[in-house]
Amino acid sequence: MASTEVEHTDTVDTGWVREPADAPSARFGWHGQATKAFYIAGVICALALVAMIIGNHHGHIEDIYLVGFALLLLFFVIRGLVMNRGKWS
Repeated sequence: MASTEVEHTDTVDTGWVREPADAPSARFGWHGQATKAFYIAGVICALALVAMIIGNHHGHIEDIYLVGFALLLLFFVIRGLVMNRGKWS
């Protein structure tokens, strides 16, 4: 093979076994998403949005948007908790 050609494989040789190219580190430790951290961050961000209602603005359009986005964020957090109920996470 010439030096300008790239070898395309679906697996990675780690020296012990050949593993999928998209997750070669799965054998060496934890591999996944921190769903609890995402839920906690979502709730904290929603609380921060609601806390922004306190301010020096005169109109209430900003308040509607802040509460709306906070409710949308909480909807996705609650939906994730309900959908992942009973799973290992």
